[in-house]
Amino acid sequence: MHRRELLSGLTALFTTIPSRSYGGKTGATDVEKALLPSGGGSGSRPLTVAGVQLVDSDLAKKATELTRSVSPPYLFNHAVRTFVFGSLIGKALGQKFDEEVLYLSCILHDLGLTEKFQGDLPFEIQGAEAARRFLQQNGYEETKASTVWDGIAMHASVIGEFKGPEIALVGEGAGADVLGPDFSKVSRGQMHEILAAYPRINFKHSFVKTCADVVRRHPGGAGRSFMRDIGERYVSEYRPKNFCDAIETAPFRE
Repeated sequence: MHRRELLSGLTALFTTIPSRSYGGKTGATDVEKALLPSGGGSGSRPLTVAGVQLVDSDLAKKATELTRSVSPPYLFNHAVRTFVFGSLIGKALGQKFDEEVLYLSCILHDLGLTEKFQGDLPFEIQGAEAARRFLQQNGYEETKASTVWDGIAMHASVIGEFKGPEIALVGEGAGADVLGPDFSKVSRGQMHEILAAYPRINFKHSFVKTCADVVRRHPGGAGRSFMRDIGERYVSEYRPKNFCDAIETAPFRE
């Protein structure tokens, strides 16, 4: 079960959950700040995790700081873990991929959930547009920027699974971090090393509340397929899986 297969029903799932607003550098408790990697300093964050080296190019550093500056700590750590999980899965599958493109896609993939960048488009497209503007402003190659856009826009959709690794591994990495990895591709030891380097900080609860807040402010932030609408109204036995149930049963201790 992967995150990208479950997020299409966010509107129906989260509209009854109390909201909590995160914006810019606000919303982090003292405990959350203490749990940032290596105390939260960008110069001291671990650059190699579970054998995966985080991309450290000038553009990657700028993207990392952008995400850090607009995200609550739990969401920033999730973005980093998404890259590490995605890289491990790609290597387990024997895939070759552009590490910088994948890193940029992962570190920027949830910008659409932040107060600065959320809006009336589905959150993944909202974030993809913000990422593209950032990359264009920094002179990134257009072809690669388009791949980053696809990776972010498709990370919550099964469509991404059928694309190249720089796109597919964003959804795979995010799904592994939210709902638990496939232990035939990521070992438990690797998972524990990732969580030690970039803690979850009560991710399950915080992530759902953030999504609910986005949906309240911007109902269009929750994408939805017309096929699901038809199934729920006209197919009595149609019972789609509920993301809230899946995230609660993910194999992580919060």
